[in-house]
Amino acid sequence: MSTPADPENILAELVKAIANTLEVDRCFLYVRDPQTRLGRPAFCNCRNPQITDVSSNQWKVETELEAQDPLFAAALNCQATVYVEDVETASPKVVNREFEAREFGHRALIHAHLCAEGKLWGILQPCMFERPRHWTTTNREFMEMMVIQMTPLVQQYVQKNLKNISGVGK
Repeated sequence: MSTPADPENILAELVKAIANTLEVDRCFLYVRDPQTRLGRPAFCNCRNPQITDVSSNQWKVETELEAQDPLFAAALNCQATVYVEDVETASPKVVNREFEAREFGHRALIHAHLCAEGKLWGILQPCMFERPRHWTTTNREFMEMMVIQMTPLVQQYVQKNLKNISGVGK
């Protein structure tokens, strides 16, 4: 049973607060175990009811996502947060348009990498669907603060849930 101070409750509230603060269509948090490469979109908040909630309880093996998705490759390398103002005009070195359209369907996004000690623990992704979005300096400062605050919580959440990961679908 979870309590109000559980990382799960805090992360769910933070994802909702980020969606509302940035006024995005959807915000989700993908969590992962860097050692096993098992991950899942654990938390999602959709401010637009026509947008799909991508959260899942099932942990899945990451099968070479970095080969298809330059954003995921950047995350695995613990590079800085990537701010994509328009998926349709972004450099192919930054965004695989076909992959983004097929998997997510968004038009603008922030791909924030939650890393600790050189390991990726999660990706926070606020996004817009209908139009491009200019990410302001204030948006960027807010996201950097959220990454710092959320990373230890994501680590706690993943470590707490490791016992539930064994025997997952592959």
